[in-house]
Amino acid sequence: MPNSMTPDHNDSANSSKHLWHGRFTEAPADSLMAFTASIGFDVRLWRDDIAGSTAHAEMLGATGVLPRVDVDAIVAALRQVESEFVAGSFVFVASDEDIHTAIERRVTEIAGPAGAKLHTARSRNDQVATALRLFAKRELTATARRTLALIDVLDRRADDAGEAYLPGYTHLQRAQPVLLSHHLRAHAWALVRDVDRLLDAVARLDVSPLGAGALAGTSLPIDPRESQKRLGFARVFANSLDAVSDRDFVAEGLFALAMVGLHLSRMGEEWVLWTTEEFGFASLSDRHATGSSMLPQKKNADIAELARGKAGRLVGNLTGLLTTMKGLPLAYNRDLQEDKEPFFDSLDQVNRGLDALAEMIAAASFNTDAMRVAADAPAAVATDIAEWLVARGMPFRQAHAKVGELVSRSLAGNTPLVDLVRADADLGADAAALFAPGVAVQRRASHGAAGPLAAVAQRDELRRTVAALVARLA
Repeated sequence: MPNSMTPDHNDSANSSKHLWHGRFTEAPADSLMAFTASIGFDVRLWRDDIAGSTAHAEMLGATGVLPRVDVDAIVAALRQVESEFVAGSFVFVASDEDIHTAIERRVTEIAGPAGAKLHTARSRNDQVATALRLFAKRELTATARRTLALIDVLDRRADDAGEAYLPGYTHLQRAQPVLLSHHLRAHAWALVRDVDRLLDAVARLDVSPLGAGALAGTSLPIDPRESQKRLGFARVFANSLDAVSDRDFVAEGLFALAMVGLHLSRMGEEWVLWTTEEFGFASLSDRHATGSSMLPQKKNADIAELARGKAGRLVGNLTGLLTTMKGLPLAYNRDLQEDKEPFFDSLDQVNRGLDALAEMIAAASFNTDAMRVAADAPAAVATDIAEWLVARGMPFRQAHAKVGELVSRSLAGNTPLVDLVRADADLGADAAALFAPGVAVQRRASHGAAGPLAAVAQRDELRRTVAALVARLA
């Protein structure tokens, strides 16, 4: 038998009794246990199972279902189990198919006959759902905090950027110049939506299923609201069938995590591009880059690449669970065991990605000279020339066609666009002045635009929004 917190099921399952042994005349087959056991991954729910079991026992005592002496013995045993997990000394046995049975077995070993009463008016169906909701509530909130930390890094780097500007892109082709601060805060706004989604998901999952039993409640005089309040859930379940079969909250959590991952992926793609010699807009610190086993000159943006690569894994976790859920009849089905591994994995990958990208961006350096040279390319002024004509009464489609024709002539004849603008009767020297370095980005002045006149208002709005999210977390 294993003598640590690492579950091991190599020993025969036939050596121990199981929770359902009264109904069966033969012990479970090793193949059944190997295929159905979840202890290898749901062990991380131990803290939540102990919390749920403690609240359940206290509820049984408060309602008179169990005498106080039994409740005290159960709670004392649960505290001892908790201390064993904290110390890393909890001993698993081969019959521990999941963390819930492992804890109940150990409680019964410690408390004796009183421990065998812990499962009164409870099923593993509502027990597991309760532990997973407690876990999801805590961990999705923690991910929201990590996301806010990355937002803070982007906001601080935006402040550091000052008046620096770079090309904005559509279709990955240079379009118009934008302030670097504007670009960084664009990613921050996407992450703000992620925090909002995560907190919304937490609010919706904040329901206690404890007391629903296997599917239909119980004939014993329990009070699910008592355990709900003890566990800090906002609400108690309304329908026992729904309470034990609902995994919407896991799917919604996976969706929110996948969206965080998609936004990290988009950032990662840009940092991969920006740190190439072809772009040359940024450099990574040595601590946040890798080299090559063969090419001594290489400095690779592996964090950014993995942020991009792991997004597919996150989408796969979401898609897999949705596919599992789509055909399940009410109420509980063992298929729902498949909710935990993708959820745990998505949480782990997103949390690591948030931490790594936050550190990488905080330590990176920007080559604002390269950004400025690229942003001041003559073609980036084309829209400003068209808008200059519009401001003087020309219909936009006519102005668009005129400037497009000048761009075409410039490319065909290898003539600088600024010279063609200066020589044009409708344009001239005033319009040609728009080609001066930095002028185009200064003209981006409308609400939410990419120039300095709008930057302060955007920064302030972002910080007000973040403050409101921090207040929700508190």
